[in-house]
Amino acid sequence: MIPPPRILTIAGSDSSGGAGIQADIKTITMLGGYAMTAITAITAQNTLGVSAVEVLSPDLVVAQIEACASDIGINAVKIGMLGSPEIAHAVADLLESANVPVVFDPVMIATSGAALADAATIAAFERLMKLATLTTPNVPELLALGGDTGIAARGIAYLAKGGDADGPEVEDRLVIPGEDQRIWRGMRVQTRHTHGTGCTLASAIATLLGQGLPLVDAVEGARRFVRAALIAAPGFGSGHGPLGHQAVR
Repeated sequence: MIPPPRILTIAGSDSSGGAGIQADIKTITMLGGYAMTAITAITAQNTLGVSAVEVLSPDLVVAQIEACASDIGINAVKIGMLGSPEIAHAVADLLESANVPVVFDPVMIATSGAALADAATIAAFERLMKLATLTTPNVPELLALGGDTGIAARGIAYLAKGGDADGPEVEDRLVIPGEDQRIWRGMRVQTRHTHGTGCTLASAIATLLGQGLPLVDAVEGARRFVRAALIAAPGFGSGHGPLGHQAVR
């Protein structure tokens, strides 16, 4: 039997199971990967918002990553919520020498609107964007990073996600330096159950890259997974509910 790709997700824990580490584990597993975790922060949250956050120490985050890498091994990495600039720099220190695909979701604001990164943490994102195979900002995150002009000036590959934009159609743009941009458009799934879409997309891309797919194919496959999970959302919660990862085949 061919062993599954070993995917490490470095992110925060969502107690309600819709986003963060929990969404990543579900996504990686449903796509045939082996999920490992380095938890950066513990949050108390549900479909209505984040009520408490406790950030872990950089040393503990590093210890989790090293424990996975030294024994099981890693084929791809997904980075989500980091929690502090110290954690961001510690993760960058470790990954600069890693020869595996890295997908960086620059988490700044939760679907509910809660801020998940301060200015110093966002500034530390620069190192992670440089080493990442792909950075996946949503509309407000792209604006915070200087828009298309600002992020393109960094010379990095990025996926500009359009799910937060208005309109009946969603447009995602993959920009790879030196290549024509790729654009995907599709009718918006009309649902309020969108909690964890960014986490799910990034971890799906990382899993498919870990399986050896080219970047464009990995993005296409991940988009299909997210759309199917949106359609299969179980309807939990009275706010932005979770996706239906378990229903996607």
